[in-house]
Amino acid sequence: MEPLLTVRDLVTEYATARGPLRAVDGASIEVGRGETVGLVGESGCGKTALGLSILRLIEPPGRIAGGSIRLEDDDLIAKSDDAMRRLRGVKLSMIFQDPTSTLNPVVPIGAQIAELARTHRGASRREARRLALDMLAAVGIPSPAQRYNAYPHELSGGMQQRVIIACALLLHPKLVVADEPTTALDVTVQGQILDLLAKLAAGKGGTAVVLISHDLGVVAETCARVYVMYCGKVVESGPTERLLAEPMHPYTQGLIASIPKIDGSAGELSPIPGTVADPLAPPSGCRFHPRCAHATARCRAEEPKLRDRGGHAVACHLHA
Repeated sequence: MEPLLTVRDLVTEYATARGPLRAVDGASIEVGRGETVGLVGESGCGKTALGLSILRLIEPPGRIAGGSIRLEDDDLIAKSDDAMRRLRGVKLSMIFQDPTSTLNPVVPIGAQIAELARTHRGASRREARRLALDMLAAVGIPSPAQRYNAYPHELSGGMQQRVIIACALLLHPKLVVADEPTTALDVTVQGQILDLLAKLAAGKGGTAVVLISHDLGVVAETCARVYVMYCGKVVESGPTERLLAEPMHPYTQGLIASIPKIDGSAGELSPIPGTVADPLAPPSGCRFHPRCAHATARCRAEEPKLRDRGGHAVACHLHA
């Protein structure tokens, strides 16, 4: 599949009183046109920082300290802030996790969507309203004309999230980064949002999606491929079905073992021992070795490289 997005050796760090904190430390991912790719891992592993870096939304004291991000022929790191503002919403956009902190509480939802059309497409007020109504209908908002003048607090959480998605998709971007878009929603609404994202990727023009999630069930249902992150690094990647059926990295195995079985079979869950490594003082060698039952002296001394195993890549000395 032809790459739409290519991230190579990305380093994103934040200045702290104890020194630089590398939220993303040499991560590389690729996303094809119209492909839905999952980005999974525990909280604090760098998923959101990677997503924000793609859109150049890292704010001080954070910065992109190294690597490259290319969207088609655009070098996103080399672009000015003004150039990135012109690209956001047009070629790439982001669905944030919390709609209550994203939507303006004192502006009707229809006006917020229409403003995007007027700013980026130069649409007239009438045209912008029509586009906003069409998009509200597309994301499943009932009676769009009646909801157009509603304020965010007058909508349910699921409806607010649909408005966020409408904003992200209004100008038909080629890439959408979705950061935990279903976390705060009930199961029924979650399924509807996932169906909407799937239709996005399958539709005309095929919008590519980077789905950031800690929920492997959501990823299994939605994504063609998945990247597993730990402590700022990609430790495993591959086709979703194969990776979930035959996980190679002990961290990925631990994530899967900690999920309750849907058939209700007996047996205790197996949580991953310990906690995520301190990114300000990561352990030597493999960063997962303090929590790994298979760690050897080599794991403690030498950092494993991400190596391809026939389309399934893993950074683990057990598979060297």
